[in-house]
Amino acid sequence: MKIVLPVAGNGVRLRPYTENLPKCLLPVAGKTIIDWIVDDTLFLKPSETVFITGYKASVVDEYLKQKTEWGNVRTVVQANPQGLGEAISLALPYVNDDEPLLIILGDTLFEADLSLLENATENVLYTFKVADPKRFGVAVKGADGLIERLVEKPQEFVSDEAIVGIYYIKDVKALKESLDYLMKNDIRTKGEFQLTDALERMIQAGCKFRTAPVEKWLDCGLVETLLETNAHVLQRTAKPVSQQFEGSEIVMPCHIGKNVVIKNSKIGPNVSVGDNCVVENSEVSDAILWAGVNVANQKVANAVIHE
Repeated sequence: MKIVLPVAGNGVRLRPYTENLPKCLLPVAGKTIIDWIVDDTLFLKPSETVFITGYKASVVDEYLKQKTEWGNVRTVVQANPQGLGEAISLALPYVNDDEPLLIILGDTLFEADLSLLENATENVLYTFKVADPKRFGVAVKGADGLIERLVEKPQEFVSDEAIVGIYYIKDVKALKESLDYLMKNDIRTKGEFQLTDALERMIQAGCKFRTAPVEKWLDCGLVETLLETNAHVLQRTAKPVSQQFEGSEIVMPCHIGKNVVIKNSKIGPNVSVGDNCVVENSEVSDAILWAGVNVANQKVANAVIHE
């Protein structure tokens, strides 16, 4: 299996935090967004993980050099972004027709059982049941459980299973042919080459697709949702803080990084403190402090503090 992670977006809605870092490298609960994603896929033992980069591509390249535990990685630059379909097409020359492909969008987190892919015999789209399907692309299934069609933002109810950005492709040759057809014939939706258009062509050509459930879909696109995701991940993963800090109280769940100094302060709940931070005479709750941040004589809540 090969894994493709599109991480080319510029994260406009998260500025100023994305002025120096691509969105995929923003810290959440003690790790970057792509750390959480990739670490959850390592048990699948991919032959290679391909990152589709664009905005701040050199920053991603430098970060990946440190991640030797991720095995074989490759970056491909999407220099002139023209949609997710185009992004995936850039990775396909490095994927064999007989090697399954797992595509995961690199800017959201999720809780889903990927282990079922180890024995999957058909294409799989992960979906999340939503209250308002009009805002999403959805998968419409037949009586046999197979996906019959994909519908973008249906104004009348056809399904509540939203497509969340995790795509397992067994029919790699068909995906290549479908994307190639769209691009050669300049078939775009909203001005871009869409992956869902290619998947829809595959379905109509007879490729079998099933859905698999996402238990939790965690948005990282706005400051408020980034903080909500940070809190949720901390509640699931944070370990007790054994270190004692002078005159301070740590209210779990929290992540405290390496070489952190905390004095006469209250930290938590739902706080991620990056490495080499200094916090003195302050209260911090529901917040993310980037590495190297100094906070003194402040009350910080519902905020992301960067350098």
